[in-house]
Amino acid sequence: MPLYSEERDEVFVGRIRRDPSLENGLNLWCVADNLRKGAATNAVQIAELLYKKGFIA
Repeated sequence: MPLYSEERDEVFVGRIRRDPSLENGLNLWCVADNLRKGAATNAVQIAELLYKKGFIA
């Protein structure tokens, strides 16, 4: 899956299994292009903050 996540916006999740060490626990494997996903999340968070402070409508 890491090979296919490059330059994509999606987050890929696989190998979802019950975690026997926790009552409601899960183990999973997750991969994403952190530059794309991180930058997008950061931009949205900045826009939300500017909106809340009244700088943008």
